[in-house]
Amino acid sequence: MAKGTKRASPGAEEEKNPLQNIELSDEDAKKLQSVQRDIAHAELVLERQAQMKLAGVYEKRRQVIKSIPKFWPVALMNNSRFAFHVQHGADQLALSYLEDLWVARDPAEPRCYSIEFHFKENPHFSDTVLKKEFKYNPPPASADETPDEDGITESMLEFSWERDVTVSATKINWKDPEKALTKLYPREAGEDEDDIPAEMGSFFNFFEHETDPSEIGLAIGNEIFPEAIDYFLGNAGGDLDSEDEEDDEDDDDDAEEIDLEKPRTKKQKV
Repeated sequence: MAKGTKRASPGAEEEKNPLQNIELSDEDAKKLQSVQRDIAHAELVLERQAQMKLAGVYEKRRQVIKSIPKFWPVALMNNSRFAFHVQHGADQLALSYLEDLWVARDPAEPRCYSIEFHFKENPHFSDTVLKKEFKYNPPPASADETPDEDGITESMLEFSWERDVTVSATKINWKDPEKALTKLYPREAGEDEDDIPAEMGSFFNFFEHETDPSEIGLAIGNEIFPEAIDYFLGNAGGDLDSEDEEDDEDDDDDAEEIDLEKPRTKKQKV
């Protein structure tokens, strides 16, 4: 049986959407691009100034939380993106020995940074510090650039995380093969090289692999570390939950299905 076509309402052909076919002159396009660049410049200046001011405050916080047991493990696990990748009980046990976390920004490019996890003596590995660096590699053209009065160059305005950042890996010195979490729970590649891994495995693969497909490093550097107190107190987080809620609204037909591979994480409280 042939499918019928929906009959248009009378006069529909004559109706025109007033928001379609807006023409933008070359001059106006250039003006918009110029203003957009000014906005990016101002935001970058403010970000650099903010990081300079915050460095001392973060150091003060670092001293205060030394006396608070399990501050960083709790703060980290209250971030739903982080918690989703630390579902193995062995990972959580190893993280319970974490006593300090520090993010050091690159003075030349504060959007890049290194992450340091400081551990006390534990039965899993002999390392006291596990480090992952998101290193800034300025493009060749930057060598001939002169910073403006705010210290900003053209290359900084054209910054690209994918192009200008190199991610490091750190080999973990496991004490016992039976506790080598990255061997027990390896990261399994997807069908294509550029795919998200089919299985993320242990959280500690984050340190031993150069790639960070789940952007855990971005979550730590830009979400958890700046707002660590709120995460510790349970006043922040839930980012993945809100995304799930949006997905549920778009997929009403699948509302009755339960995804056993992606359990919803619960926010810890102190």
